[in-house]
Amino acid sequence: MKLAVITDEIDTDLSHALDVMAEYGVTGAELRTIGDKNISNLTRSEIEDVRRLLDQRGVSAVGVASPFFKTDLPETGSGPTGALHGATAVGFEDQIDLLSRCIEYAKILGTTFLRTFTFWKHGALTPQIEDRIVDAYRVPASMAEDLGITLLVENEYACFTGTGAEAASLVSRIASPAVKIVWDPGNAIFAGESPFPAGYDAVKPFLAHVHVKDARPKDSGELEWVVVGDGVANWQAQVDALRADGYNGYLSLETHYSSGGSKEASSRQCLEALNRIVGA
Repeated sequence: MKLAVITDEIDTDLSHALDVMAEYGVTGAELRTIGDKNISNLTRSEIEDVRRLLDQRGVSAVGVASPFFKTDLPETGSGPTGALHGATAVGFEDQIDLLSRCIEYAKILGTTFLRTFTFWKHGALTPQIEDRIVDAYRVPASMAEDLGITLLVENEYACFTGTGAEAASLVSRIASPAVKIVWDPGNAIFAGESPFPAGYDAVKPFLAHVHVKDARPKDSGELEWVVVGDGVANWQAQVDALRADGYNGYLSLETHYSSGGSKEASSRQCLEALNRIVGA
């Protein structure tokens, strides 16, 4: 099992983030925000510069963490309910253009993985809304199949499919070899799901990538992000199960936890803990 980091969780200065990653033996970079721009807003020339820097450092791009379908379904409400990480808000009608650009960038970076979402959550995930999301993925799935890209649907609690079970239901219905799941146990916690074993068992048939963060309830019952391994995601059991099930992809740290200091300091704590868990 290999380790990666969503690089801006350490620093938006990519060069510095790669320096820190090297200290912990991290060989994969998942790319979301670089400098003051979301990856979807970079120019082609800037993406080529990123590829050259990764090659110089011997680091692989493991995915483009795009904001694709982090937008509203026209019939469900308006306004973001989660973070865009520096991306320009793009309406429903312009999402395919956004996807085309992100696929181009994935090709330049040498990765086949492109992270996607399931629209901002306004109200409950009804059967009718799930039907609508399945329909919305038809053209993207066909594009991905034709171009050798895998779209990774993230279970994101700010979007309609927040749990592993919801993501698995959606992806099973899309039924495309080019649409898989990026499993995020931390997001499942915030969506009210027990991530292990319930969430993991649901996503296992469709799992292609893993995001690592952890959370737990405070005395008030409110959830908070914590150091990986200190929450209720049960990361040791998750990693043991992934290993037993033959997963040979990346565990990609998406820290979120804040120690009250810098993002780098918080991510260092999580990287130390993740290395202990994977090495156990």
